[in-house]
Amino acid sequence: MAAVEPGSGTGTGTGTGSGPGSGSTPPARVYFQAGGERERDGDAEPLPRRQGKVTVKYDRRELRRRLNLEEWIIDQLTVLYGCEEESIPELEIDVDELLDLPSNEERASRVKDLLIACYKPTDEFVKELLSRIQGMQKFSTPQKYSPQPPK
Repeated sequence: MAAVEPGSGTGTGTGTGSGPGSGSTPPARVYFQAGGERERDGDAEPLPRRQGKVTVKYDRRELRRRLNLEEWIIDQLTVLYGCEEESIPELEIDVDELLDLPSNEERASRVKDLLIACYKPTDEFVKELLSRIQGMQKFSTPQKYSPQPPK
C-alpha cells in the first residue's frame, strides 16, 4: 500500500511552471509499507499467515468411498424406517466393526441386530451393504507424518 507524505502537494504544482526547479510545489513523495503489514484505519496489522501443510496423510479414494457408503446407508435407512434422516432411530452401523468380524454371516447378523426395530424387510439392505464394504480398508487412527531421518 502506498502513502503520500502529508503536506507535500499533489505533484501537479501550483505555480506558473510545473517542471522541476520552476519554483512550484515539489511532487508528492510516495512511501510503501513493509510487505508484512497492511494499514487498517491507521493501524498497522500483520497479514494473516497461511496454514502449514497438512501433516496427516489420508487415502482420499478410501475417504470418498466411505463417505459415499455413509450417504447410501442414510438414504436406505430413511426408506426402511419410512422417515426423514432426523427421525431415524439412534443406531450406529460401524463399518470398521463389521470389517473386524471374520465372516459375512457374522456381519449380516450384526447388522440385523442393529435393525431389530425396523418393521420392513432388511435382507436386501444387509446384502447390498455387505457387498459395498467388500474390499474396504479398516480405518486406523491417522498417524502424524514425520519425514524419515537421512541415513
